[in-house]
Amino acid sequence: MSETWDAIVVGGSAAGLSAALLLGRALRRVLVVDAGEPRNRIAPHMHGVLGWEGEAPADLLRRGRADVSHYAVTVCDGRATAVEADDDTVTVTLDDGSTVVGRALVAATGLTDQMPDIPGFAQRWGSSILHCPYCHGWEVRGQRLGVLGLSPMAGLQTQLIRQWSDDLTLFTNDIVAVDDDLRRRLSSRGVKIVDAPVLELLGEGTTLTGVRTEAGVVELDAVFAGAPIKPNDDFLAPLNLDRADNPMGSFITVDEFGRTSHPLVYAVGNVINPALTVPMAIGSAAMTGGMVNMDLIGREFDAASA
Repeated sequence: MSETWDAIVVGGSAAGLSAALLLGRALRRVLVVDAGEPRNRIAPHMHGVLGWEGEAPADLLRRGRADVSHYAVTVCDGRATAVEADDDTVTVTLDDGSTVVGRALVAATGLTDQMPDIPGFAQRWGSSILHCPYCHGWEVRGQRLGVLGLSPMAGLQTQLIRQWSDDLTLFTNDIVAVDDDLRRRLSSRGVKIVDAPVLELLGEGTTLTGVRTEAGVVELDAVFAGAPIKPNDDFLAPLNLDRADNPMGSFITVDEFGRTSHPLVYAVGNVINPALTVPMAIGSAAMTGGMVNMDLIGREFDAASA
C-alpha cells in the first residue's frame, strides 16, 4: 500500500469497478478504496441492466470484484477523508489515518439519499417508496401510485410517472408549487392533486397501503419520491474543484471524459450525476477509465521525450 499506484479509484460500486476494470486491462496498477455503501444496497433487484435484469445489486458487485481480480487491481475496505494533489501525484487520506498515493484519482463515491422526517418513509425506501420509474415502474405498473413532493422537481416527476399508471396522485406537501398551468396540465391526464401536508405513510412492514395527510387518507400501492440528495464528495473539498448547481443540488463539474477542473482528478457515476442508472454509470465510467489511461500514456511519453 506504500507504493505509488497508477490510479486510485475511490468507490467500489458499479462505476468505480468499471473504471478499474478498463485500467487493469491496460496493465495499470489500480487501488480501489471501497466504503461498502452503494446507493442501491437497499434495493432487492436491479432493472434495466442488460444481461442482469432482475438480479440483486450485491451479485453484480461480487461479480465485478471477481472480474477486476484477474488484473493488477487491488480492492481495500476504507473511506477517503481528504485529498492532496500536486502536478504529478494525488495523495488520499483514509479513515484509518493512512495515506495512499496515485498518479491519478477517479472519484466514484456516489451519493446519499436523505430521508425526510415523515413517519413510515425510511422503512419503505427502496420497497414501496421508490425513486426511479425506469428502475421500478414496471413492477408497479397500473397500480395506485403517488408522487410525494419533496423537491421542486416533483411536478416534472409526476408527468414522468403518469406513463406507468393512470391512477396517480401528486402530494404537493407544502413544497411543490403548482401554478394554474401545471395544475391544468396534470389534470388533463387525470392526475389528482392533494395540497394538504403529508403526515404519515401507512402499511405493515415495507408494504404501503396509503398516505395520511391533514385532509385524510389516500389509499395507494406505491409512492415515488425524489428524496433530497447529497453527493459523497466532501473528501475532495481540499482541491476546491469547480462545481455547478442544478435543480437536484450542487455537483462537481466534469468534461465529457469525466475530468474535473484538476488535471489528475476524474469523477464518475452518481457523485456527479444523480440521474445515472447502473448501466449508464458502468458505460460512462468505462470511458473515463480509458481516458485516464490515455492521460497516463501522454505523461509517460512526455517524460521520455524530455
